[in-house]
Amino acid sequence: MIQKLIRYRFLFEELVKRDFKKKYKRTVLGMLWSIISPLLTLAVIAAVFSQFFGRTTAHYVIYVFCGNLIFSYFNDATTGGMRSLMSNASIFTKVDVPKYMFLLSRNVQAFINFLLTLVVFFVFVAFEPGLSFRWSFLLLIYPIACISVLNIGVGMVLSALYVFFRDVEYLYSVFTMLLMYLSAIFYNISAYPQNIQYLFYANPVYVYIRYFRKIVIENSIPELSFHLLCAFYALVMLSIGCWMYKKYNHKFLYYL
Repeated sequence: MIQKLIRYRFLFEELVKRDFKKKYKRTVLGMLWSIISPLLTLAVIAAVFSQFFGRTTAHYVIYVFCGNLIFSYFNDATTGGMRSLMSNASIFTKVDVPKYMFLLSRNVQAFINFLLTLVVFFVFVAFEPGLSFRWSFLLLIYPIACISVLNIGVGMVLSALYVFFRDVEYLYSVFTMLLMYLSAIFYNISAYPQNIQYLFYANPVYVYIRYFRKIVIENSIPELSFHLLCAFYALVMLSIGCWMYKKYNHKFLYYL
């Protein structure tokens, strides 16, 4: 895969540039929307839900920002990845290029947006009373790497399914809405019984959000089992995605 990416590096770079420009085409503020959009979402969530849940949660704005940051990255990368094959069908039906390049280029574009928002997040942390930058912040690279791999795996599964079943787009929009509420973005699961709290760890997005909160807000380093769970979700989804691409790759052209 790496050899092919090097071979088609020019095409890959052009795809990333095109996806990035396409997202902000005909907007007045352009790339600034990468920063403004999550801030507006955060402001609405914090203003509405802080009256209901924020009173008992320390550093509630940062708490919500952690959740929104990770979930938005997952949603942006996987939703874009789902459409990557269909939106580039005019290219790979005429030129023999690896199809996963279109998915990866979409993930790189989502990753750049995520990094821009991450910078804003750290600015918020810097001005939050009681929080400070520590060496343990470097550990955030680990959940970021894991969720990036997870996004690629989920994107591969969705893009393959989307070629055969267009209903996937509508079902996935409902699923992501449900997933958002199950990721404890704006509420604290400590109000639930212990056995219910364990169920939240079946949601990989919540696991990565929890990792961020442990490091930034609680100033604690997650246990080894927590690290293994992060890697487990990422590798399982990537394996399933690779298997689907390998099995159905030759059938994609017949359905486009």
